[in-house]
Amino acid sequence: MLDALLDGRALPAGELARRVGVSPQTGSSHLSKLLEGGMLSVHVQGRHRYYAIANAEVAHAIETLSALVPRPRARSLSQSLLAQRLDKARTCYNHLGGALAVNIADALVETGRCARLDAGFGVTQSGRRFFHDLGIDAARICGGDPPFSKTCIDWTQRRQHVSGPLGTSLLQALLERSLIARGTQDRAVRVTERGRLALAELFSRDVAGA
Repeated sequence: MLDALLDGRALPAGELARRVGVSPQTGSSHLSKLLEGGMLSVHVQGRHRYYAIANAEVAHAIETLSALVPRPRARSLSQSLLAQRLDKARTCYNHLGGALAVNIADALVETGRCARLDAGFGVTQSGRRFFHDLGIDAARICGGDPPFSKTCIDWTQRRQHVSGPLGTSLLQALLERSLIARGTQDRAVRVTERGRLALAELFSRDVAGA
């Protein structure tokens, strides 16, 4: 259930129960425990209750724990195909994850737009200009001098990608420019037809991969 909510969207109890293959009663029991534990928040709209990850700290903790445990085996073709899509690109709560996100992080360092620090990325002067051209004020949203961005250890790639406010803004910028697009049923993200070439030009390398 937590994994289903890691794309940042809120879902009703029935949909969450259906996704994990349990009865509505069992699903409600688990959701109550997650609410009590502070993992989820709930929004009531009329007769419906919509559940979401409580905050970015909870999402970060889930992703970090996922990187420490063996990945579950796919038990069907559909599960295998979904795993492949999640490997390539997905939303990681409010920022981008997967191979695409890791490749973008590498490209930012290779081009001198970011520098790897002990606890994250420092945004350089050329990086400020790069993000400004995307409509992102790195100095304002990141804070620090130089601006500092948090990172996540990607649970499929076991390497860093950009998170925090900078990661959120970068995801939104790529979505708004239609370089990537969200899925409708899961948190997999796909690179659009025009996005592959545009991303390569933007980050000075083929970040989309095969």
